[in-house]
Amino acid sequence: MEHAVHQGRHVEEVDFSGVNKDSGNSSQPSVRWGTRRGKRNLSTKGSGFRGSGPASAAHLQDGGRLEETRPGRSRSSGDGTVRAVAAARLARAAPTAPGTALHAEGGRLPLPGGDTEIDWKAYMAEVEGVINGTYDYTQLRGDTGPLVYPAGFVYIFMGLYYATGRGTDIRMAQHIFAVLYLATLLLVFLIYHQTCKVPPFVFFFMCCASYRVHSIFVLRLFNDPVAMVLLFLSINLLLAQRWSWGCCCFSLAVSVKMNVLLFAPGLLFLLLRQFGLRGALPKLGICAVLQVVLGLPFLLENPVGYVSRSFDLGRQFLFRWTVNWRFLPEALFLHRAFHLALLTAHLTLLLLFALCRWHRTGESILSLLKDPSKRKFPLQPLTPNQIVSALFTSNFIGICFSRSLHYQFYVWYFHTLPYLLWATPARWLTHLLRLLVLGLIELSWNTYPSTSCSSGALHMCHAVILLQLWLGPQPFPKIIQHSKKAH
Repeated sequence: MEHAVHQGRHVEEVDFSGVNKDSGNSSQPSVRWGTRRGKRNLSTKGSGFRGSGPASAAHLQDGGRLEETRPGRSRSSGDGTVRAVAAARLARAAPTAPGTALHAEGGRLPLPGGDTEIDWKAYMAEVEGVINGTYDYTQLRGDTGPLVYPAGFVYIFMGLYYATGRGTDIRMAQHIFAVLYLATLLLVFLIYHQTCKVPPFVFFFMCCASYRVHSIFVLRLFNDPVAMVLLFLSINLLLAQRWSWGCCCFSLAVSVKMNVLLFAPGLLFLLLRQFGLRGALPKLGICAVLQVVLGLPFLLENPVGYVSRSFDLGRQFLFRWTVNWRFLPEALFLHRAFHLALLTAHLTLLLLFALCRWHRTGESILSLLKDPSKRKFPLQPLTPNQIVSALFTSNFIGICFSRSLHYQFYVWYFHTLPYLLWATPARWLTHLLRLLVLGLIELSWNTYPSTSCSSGALHMCHAVILLQLWLGPQPFPKIIQHSKKAH
């Protein structure tokens, strides 16, 4: 259910001041975005922005420390090469923001205008193809590859396209994403406030201790944070018992990126438990209708192309970017049998949690299909902890068995980890051990490139959380015991 980060392709940059109306056509040159303010680049073979600016060889981050390269790039062989390449690029490029210091003293090479994005210019190229009138998804491309996100992504980033001077003002985009980050924290705090399970000191680590999350939100400008802020808004609406609006926001989040579907099994269980099948169908209909409405312009043009591109569940991932399976041989990582085994384990564990941990009334799981008033043991309204536990656990199980996790995928579950660790108290897992688990997970996501040890540590931490979720007390009580006492 995840989206791959496609491998970039190195080509020489060619300046172009016009806009190609057929930029989405794979047989035609497509518009590429360079680092010069107000300029657009045309490349006939691939990446304009992957080779643009001093970041073409490597990302140099605060303090001149060599960090990860952009997807599809290799590391520089030495500081001298980096400086030479950067000096040549900076000599030809104007700064994108007034007052930007362009220097190379002490091995420090700031990017022009704080240009630390990774996929932003690819997003802008894809969006501009739609603005220019291309609605065939198979013809919409950025310099990282074809457009692979649903229609909600297009509309939201189209708004960002105009808000940032047609995508050229990356500094403004970073300010917008900083506000998005603060909105995400606010929504997450509202969720945690209603559950009353996590001690206050943990929120310090959530806000201040993750370099990787801050980078994903404010520097890299990925679409993952946009999907997650909509998801947390949806959960807040569900907690307020506004189920229709919550399902609407959930579907909107799915239309930005498909990873939100990892929460879908938990949402389906909650809908069936709260309303039964007949009552849940209108809520599920809202999700489906919104997807059709958002994708209608593209469905009318090429329905098969839109569905196959934006909801492609069989996309192959590159071994070089995996965070969680580095210790495996690449041949096994790419093998379809391994993918099927992960899918089987994912579905099996979801079923076990639904049967043994969430549904604890003593009746068959099929009783959820009945109208709540006709069930043998009428259930009380769902509590905040029951809603949050089912959704966060469903997502976490999906992440544990993902075919691959890339660095920006960390935001898929980072803000849910404190709840998963503290919501089910266990004597064997003290506060110190919980903090240790959080620290090891953070360390694993900050290790670039990933190693066998970092991937192994990540899986061990996931296993500890899963074990706690299975053995710890559940927010769904066993109602059958109370019914016997009543007799």
